[in-house]
Amino acid sequence: MGDGAARMTAWVHGRVQGVGFRWWTRSRALELGLVGSASNLSDGRVEVVAEGRREHCEQLLDLLRSGTSPGRVEMVVERWSEPRGDAVGFVER
Repeated sequence: MGDGAARMTAWVHGRVQGVGFRWWTRSRALELGLVGSASNLSDGRVEVVAEGRREHCEQLLDLLRSGTSPGRVEMVVERWSEPRGDAVGFVER
């Protein structure tokens, strides 16, 4: 993916399922040129996986924490790793 590429996995806690949160996250990620996914987890969290330029991943993380998304975000926990380069587009799961 080139210089400065990163993979961010973020677990979003709060009222984030059934409120358009994944759609909103996908829109923000695509605006930033990121690939990955936003998935509902069985415990009520949403898992966001994004790959691309690290600065764009950081911008998405800031947006997830900004309080401007649908629903109510209580906490976001993130993990950084090397990009895999296998994602195409940004999908809701």
